[in-house]
Amino acid sequence: MSRKLVLALLAACSTAAFAQVNIGVTVSATGPAASLGIPEKNTIALLPKTIGGQKVNYIVLDDATDPTAAAKNIKKLVTENKVDAVIGTTATPGTLAMIDTAAESGTPMIALNGNALVVEPMDAKRKWVFKTAQNDTLMSTAIAEHMAARKVRKVAFIGFADAYGEGWHKEFVKAATPKGITVTANERYQRNDTSVTGQVLKIIASRPDAVLIAGSGTPAALPQKELKGKGYKGLIYQTHGVANKDFLRIGGKDLEGTFLPVGPMVVASQLPDSNPVKKSALAYVAKYEAAHGAGSISSFGGHAWDAGVLLTNAIPQALKAAKPGTKEFREALRTALENTKNVAGAHGIFNMGPQNHQGLDNRARVMATIENGTWKLVK
Repeated sequence: MSRKLVLALLAACSTAAFAQVNIGVTVSATGPAASLGIPEKNTIALLPKTIGGQKVNYIVLDDATDPTAAAKNIKKLVTENKVDAVIGTTATPGTLAMIDTAAESGTPMIALNGNALVVEPMDAKRKWVFKTAQNDTLMSTAIAEHMAARKVRKVAFIGFADAYGEGWHKEFVKAATPKGITVTANERYQRNDTSVTGQVLKIIASRPDAVLIAGSGTPAALPQKELKGKGYKGLIYQTHGVANKDFLRIGGKDLEGTFLPVGPMVVASQLPDSNPVKKSALAYVAKYEAAHGAGSISSFGGHAWDAGVLLTNAIPQALKAAKPGTKEFREALRTALENTKNVAGAHGIFNMGPQNHQGLDNRARVMATIENGTWKLVK
């Protein structure tokens, strides 16, 4: 083979590799948020391998629910793997730790956690960040409305001692106060705590009509089991951060009667046919359950799926402006994500804008209860 031919083949191979769209992913597949991160990781494997005629490569890392690891992962993805976009991570503290690198490198990032503070207030750094999970703002309002309709006037709050708990407390108080609902106790615990007896005793002493537990994944079952064990008889609410099968398994009978807001995907088969999200939600459910078995779906896998939906819509537009692997492509991809309009995902209809990088409205939430160990739509 001639030297010229060898060089031509090498150049062709290099161009092909360069043209491939590389998507970096970091999720919490281990650690306290593993029950959320595992279905996210499983879902990444279901995302399309070709978009807009370009091959798409997903590079998946585990941050073990550790913000420091999440920060290291995104640095590796942008510097070593030269990714065009990043999906992740699972928990709020890790996501916040990633924002600086996304902004400094000019890499679009699609977060999977629920706190609004990841994309609000919009600034030079957050302009590179988008998210698919419903904001705590949207879900807090749903809980406050549900409580008010049931004549709840006093609520005790217990949440994670991190940005997730703080964000939820702030947004819930903001939503509850206009409805005449007051917070009688404000307690915190760590994601890896094994006891919350002291906090629960304080909660019960405040004599609330209801308790809101602002946790996610299986650690959110701990306060509820303690409340039930201490004989609490009032209403208990959880956040959309618990909508997975492992939470139901860990909490068992102590979860019966719990209320929570969830994305419509969680109860997709129970939605009326008129619901605008039902078709797209059921499409994801069918694909995930075909791979992992009936009843295996998780709200959090749906957030990862929706990240794929947003990229599937945005990548073809960015390809018109530049080639993958370039600064220009990343910038075009960010612009395309920001201009997302009427894109149906598993959890809602996305409409982004310069000041709105979350893009969901009331169609992205329904109220559910836990009945006989499963989710039931509250009609």
